[in-house]
Amino acid sequence: MNQILVVDDEAEIRSSLEEILREEGYGVSTAATAAEALVMIEDAPYDVVLLDIWLPDRDGLEVLSEVRQLATETRPEVVIISGHGTIETAVKATKLGAYDFLEKPLSLDRTLIVLKNAVEARRLRTENQEFKRQFSVGSVLTGESVPVKALRQQIRLMAPTNGRVLIYGESGTGKELIARAIHAESLRRDQIFVELNCAAIPEAHIEAELFGYRHGAQPGGPPEQRGTLERADGGTLFLDEVGDMSLKTQAKVLSALDDQLFTPVGGTQPLRVDVRLIASTNKDLEEEIAKGNFREDLFYRLNVVPFFVPPLRERKQDIPLLAREFLTEFGRQYGRPRMEIGDEALATLSQYHWPGNVRELKNVIERVMILNPRVLRLERKHLPPLTHKAGTRSTEEFSSLQQARDAYEREYILKKIEEARNNISHAAELLGLERSHLYRKMKALGIGVRE
Repeated sequence: MNQILVVDDEAEIRSSLEEILREEGYGVSTAATAAEALVMIEDAPYDVVLLDIWLPDRDGLEVLSEVRQLATETRPEVVIISGHGTIETAVKATKLGAYDFLEKPLSLDRTLIVLKNAVEARRLRTENQEFKRQFSVGSVLTGESVPVKALRQQIRLMAPTNGRVLIYGESGTGKELIARAIHAESLRRDQIFVELNCAAIPEAHIEAELFGYRHGAQPGGPPEQRGTLERADGGTLFLDEVGDMSLKTQAKVLSALDDQLFTPVGGTQPLRVDVRLIASTNKDLEEEIAKGNFREDLFYRLNVVPFFVPPLRERKQDIPLLAREFLTEFGRQYGRPRMEIGDEALATLSQYHWPGNVRELKNVIERVMILNPRVLRLERKHLPPLTHKAGTRSTEEFSSLQQARDAYEREYILKKIEEARNNISHAAELLGLERSHLYRKMKALGIGVRE
């Protein structure tokens, strides 16, 4: 639950805002003075502070200046509210770092819109700081294989530019992590990184997600929403699986790329942004162009700097490093003692062809750790049956045809669940099953439902 602090010397305003915001699903605290507010901000994390500019003990702008000195991880967004607002005051508040400025009497609709956007801005800011810590080139690209070394060098060379990047790679190779590493090494590293998964958003909604929408654009929906292009202004926008965009949306993206200008759905005023674009695809876009599924002109706009992320089968010498890294990661996550890995298990992992790439290896390691809570050394016998052979199955692995069928069916269902990002309804569609039928299959095969 997002936490809001309302700071105002008028009890009626504090009470009214508290009641309204609680109905909207926020956690709300209130303060009547600057001193009280500063103590509360130091003692508890807030997402947004609604701060009156006229307080009995101090000027609200002084409070704003102190709040802006806090560390990024703990600093809330501040929205200034005032009954005596002037353009000069609003400009000064903005220069001091206020997210927005609201005049009294407060408009309920505008207050809720500004608050929603401020909450989202803080979430993205703190998330971006965390990503900057985690997604340096060295930490993202584990491995010493030739393809990984080449990719690492390419990122260091191209990240500081503003060139558009198109990342090619099979599902599960880590294209999103590469995009974040490029951003973390770029000149925009202190700005926001925004991702839009083109494959996960229904066609009817992707334009609104990309360009945002204005009042009345969607009946029954919120009056206004900022799109990913607008939110990414000054930073990096990552279009994941761009090959899944419809031709109609591609045309609009092309137009927006040419001059960094677009109009929100239902809007009348165009918006100009400054965004570095990174896109990814698991498809052969030149083949998609030949089929008429992808615009050639958009392809050339995106393909300024191509990156090719190798599949795991082409960097097998990195598998032991990745396996140990994941064992350490999940051991820390689940509070387990450090798990070693035997030579036979490593050889088995290295021989498997990994159609799901690094993501599949990570999921296998997590599964092994969950199913073997008391094991301190991972051996070949602990690995799923599908990893025991490189691309083919041996009848020696199973004592019956039913056992072989169940093993294959289990792994195939798990692969589809991974493709659907643990969305069971979507996985059922991929498998051509009813949702209830898939649940019965999962139960019979011992597959747990991941919340």
